[in-house]
Amino acid sequence: MAVWAGFWALGLIWGASFLLIKIGVAEMTPLQLIAIRVGTAAVALALTLYLTGRRLPKDRATQLKLVVVGLFNIAIPFFLITWGEQSIDSGLATVLDATVPLFSLVIAHFALADERITPFKVLGLATGFIGVMILAGRSIGADNAVTNSLVGQLAVLAASLSYACTTVFVRRSLRHLQPMVVSTGATVAAALVILVVTLLVDGLPDLGAISTTATLSVLVLGLANTYIAFLLFYWIIDSWGATRATLVTYVMPPVGLTLGVIFLDEVLDAAIIVGAVLIVAGVALANWRRHRRPAPQPVTSAAGK
Repeated sequence: MAVWAGFWALGLIWGASFLLIKIGVAEMTPLQLIAIRVGTAAVALALTLYLTGRRLPKDRATQLKLVVVGLFNIAIPFFLITWGEQSIDSGLATVLDATVPLFSLVIAHFALADERITPFKVLGLATGFIGVMILAGRSIGADNAVTNSLVGQLAVLAASLSYACTTVFVRRSLRHLQPMVVSTGATVAAALVILVVTLLVDGLPDLGAISTTATLSVLVLGLANTYIAFLLFYWIIDSWGATRATLVTYVMPPVGLTLGVIFLDEVLDAAIIVGAVLIVAGVALANWRRHRRPAPQPVTSAAGK
């Protein structure tokens, strides 16, 4: 019962990430927002790693791989999502982010010997693609183009592709490390890169000129939606296994859509409902297995929500 409670709590936390991003980016630049978010999470994760007796790897080759994961699983997708949400609704961003498993299936087919395309996966990919096309079509009209630009949607989809590529990279190159070590090393690396880039491009935000709501939103993103959600996710994995734990992907779109409607008065029309249902159904079909068998599942990218 406790694990089920943690599962639904995680779905709510990650589903709310896009609402908090929308609130924060209204008063600071995307770089400033992710600098605070990732920096906060990096400090908390590093402290947790140290207190639990684990350490980051010392060999240069592994450290370089962690930097790659930090860039393409945290820094780049976080920026793309945050930048994209300047011109699209938070609920729509949540739905588009749910395409990560669909991208992963295609990439894994070519990169991993144990992940081949099956008829169910093809059906799932086609279903999810139709859902994305329906969502993109909402931007053709003049009204939707203002609040949900095609460019903003493409930015979030590019972030999903980045997550998917990194997922496969981790499975191929860093499977010998504990997920906690991988994610902490990647988050610390991402935080250092983002901080330097932010200082050079935008400078740190003037917190005195930012509302309390926006400041709290970004701090919650770092502590709750990144750090605490990360620990909660791996607790669920320890209890249920990776395959079952990744079902949280299905919870996020309805949560994100609902929160956007309630708190930001975002429009929930038939097109976005149909598109969301098709994407979630596509992910479900693509992960359908006729016979229960153990299979390694990527879990690192989930920390990037």
